[in-house]
Amino acid sequence: MDLISIGRKANRPVQIGFAISGLTAAVLTGGFSIQGSAVYGDAPPKTDIIYTESNIATENGNTILGFQHDADGNLTPLPSFPVPTGGTGFIGAGGITDQNVISDPKRTRLFAVNEGSNSISVFDIKKDGSLSPVEGSPFPSGGVNPVSLGLAKDVLYVANRNKDSQNPTKDVSGSFPNYTAFRVTPKGKLIPIPGSTISGPTDSRPTQTLISKDQHLLFGLDRGVGELRSFQIRKDGRLRESPNSPQPVPASEFSGVPQSSVLGPGTPQATGLGLAVHPKVSILYVGFFTIDRLAVYSFDKVTGELTFLKTVPNSGKLICWFTTNKAGTRLYTSNPGDNSVSVYDIEQDPTTPVEIQNVKLKGSGGGANITLDRTESFLEVLGQGNPPNVADGNVLNVLKVNPTDGTVSEVSSSPVSLPSVDNSVPLGIVSK
Repeated sequence: MDLISIGRKANRPVQIGFAISGLTAAVLTGGFSIQGSAVYGDAPPKTDIIYTESNIATENGNTILGFQHDADGNLTPLPSFPVPTGGTGFIGAGGITDQNVISDPKRTRLFAVNEGSNSISVFDIKKDGSLSPVEGSPFPSGGVNPVSLGLAKDVLYVANRNKDSQNPTKDVSGSFPNYTAFRVTPKGKLIPIPGSTISGPTDSRPTQTLISKDQHLLFGLDRGVGELRSFQIRKDGRLRESPNSPQPVPASEFSGVPQSSVLGPGTPQATGLGLAVHPKVSILYVGFFTIDRLAVYSFDKVTGELTFLKTVPNSGKLICWFTTNKAGTRLYTSNPGDNSVSVYDIEQDPTTPVEIQNVKLKGSGGGANITLDRTESFLEVLGQGNPPNVADGNVLNVLKVNPTDGTVSEVSSSPVSLPSVDNSVPLGIVSK
């Protein structure tokens, strides 16, 4: 399911440029380095900032993009951005991975993948939201084609996909897809943890490294072989596979069920994509995107052993990525197949989510990665373009969250256009 064009008639996104002394083009192609600016003293830290990465695949062309939103959800590019990651993005991977950009819980450090150069960039986040690369960044990812990051205390976990079906020429000889771990020093340096790497089958294509709320478990999904992974996080940072992991998605749920109407031929039927954990109870949500259904699993909070419970319908197409509110009353899903967002009630019974709203997003992209801002006032969705007009669909959509019932409505200034170079699509989204 990478990026699928389904012939949507698009609204035109708002065009916001990046005016940085006339050198925007140089920044976007990796030929320019921006230094952190100004002294901020005791000014309170900004908490209304959104980060994503351009994923530009020219050598050293990847950049971090930063936006600030006002009380109405209007986005403005931050003046010190884009910020080069020091690495290279990757064409052909849009829409099929999550947690490409993450921050620590205090929002003082940012981590980002560079898929094309097999590295991880690490930045200190200043009070005004600007970024400063830590010494030694970027760091080797411990594999080929890093796609997802998860942080448990001072250990960073990386999923290295190793290859992509759209780029068979990528050299992956002598390597395998893997999950691996790094100790994060107080200064942000990444130190590989010996014996932490767990490899998978050649065509496993891991998509996510999801950490449980208590930081004792890691969940992954190997899309290529249709298997869920569950790991215990040991005290030394290494991973121990849970008793029934890897676990194939239940074939019975797919038997006799037609594939999503927007999928092309040859897409594996029994597979999944997005993962989210309930913030209060031991429930894991999984997107069975090929049949437009949301799956529900329970898990043992000590061993990580998974138990499949049920699936519930999703009225969107290609249900992919999720986020929940802190109270555990609402689950939000992005559905890139029809560029929509769904809202589920998970308050009454977390094991039986009830879809209460489906909203079509403005713009011509497909909504992918998704996040709530820190105040949970806005839902931000990263849109990714479809060939042949990729740039038209690279956007940020902003939706206002109704504080009464958790439903959403897109703000009038949304969406905001994001840069594209040689058909690049942005990856990952995180709020500060």
